[in-house]
Amino acid sequence: MSLADKIFKDMCRDIIDNGVDTKGEKVRPTWADTGEKAYTVKKFGVVNRYDLSKEFPALTLRRTAIKSCTEEMLWIWQRKSNNIKDLNSSVWDEWADETGSIGKAYGYQMAQKYIHHTIKDISGGIEDLSSYPSAEVKIDGNKADVYLDQVDGVIYDLKNNPYSRRIMTNIYVHKDLHDMHLYPCAYSMTFNVTKKPGCDKLVLNGILNQRSQDTLAANNWNVCQYAVLMHMIAQVCDMQVGELVHVIADCHIYDRHIPLIEELISREEHPAPKFWLNPEIKDFYKFTKDDIRLDDYETGPQIKNIPIAI
Repeated sequence: MSLADKIFKDMCRDIIDNGVDTKGEKVRPTWADTGEKAYTVKKFGVVNRYDLSKEFPALTLRRTAIKSCTEEMLWIWQRKSNNIKDLNSSVWDEWADETGSIGKAYGYQMAQKYIHHTIKDISGGIEDLSSYPSAEVKIDGNKADVYLDQVDGVIYDLKNNPYSRRIMTNIYVHKDLHDMHLYPCAYSMTFNVTKKPGCDKLVLNGILNQRSQDTLAANNWNVCQYAVLMHMIAQVCDMQVGELVHVIADCHIYDRHIPLIEELISREEHPAPKFWLNPEIKDFYKFTKDDIRLDDYETGPQIKNIPIAI
């Protein structure tokens, strides 16, 4: 059994057996196919830990589409896009307008620049920022403000100040919520660097904060795409990959999903697959979905025609 399978089974069992049922309560989601209210059984404050140095956390109970979830992650983190025309997927169609935009959400927020740091004396020159595509320098007299977007800010800090406790992203921006067609579910990553005794390389760890998660439709999808992100950033920063901690405020199973979940967690498990990342890529912006692969990935069958709540 893979650790990811065990975590998933234990989490689902706990939600079904001990969760809070929202049936009859005031809820926002509706079923896409019927328009009826979509109720859940939910748990508050679910925390799952995945040691990425030991195994890649893909479920074997059913297959996770690793290239598709990676493509979505790169759409947000690398292309920093909020337009579904930049994404080869229909997942976001429900929330896109006629131009393909999902509003000021996800990639839009990643692309926003801020003053990352100030060079107080530029008489000795300005550092080379060519590896940070968003970098913009504004000179005022003998000092300069360096602007970066959120992704470049993370990579810069991991390379230049890895023990900082301020390395994080956040896309849940309250002033822009009214312009988002969908509020971000996975909204923040906090990166933290440690070191193993006797090892020269630093270890990259991360906490993924998620306000809400549809367990059947999205749990392992999110886990896998952020595990890939961790591997990519660790590689470009010359670090080892460590733990991914997934914190879910409202972890729920929709009522129509419960029989599907019960069948899923009754299945046979298989050994965790082996993760391959193209070792030649040292620039985060050069990665594509074809630079990753899961080898020896044996799984149970897919669950088809999952009803979706919107």
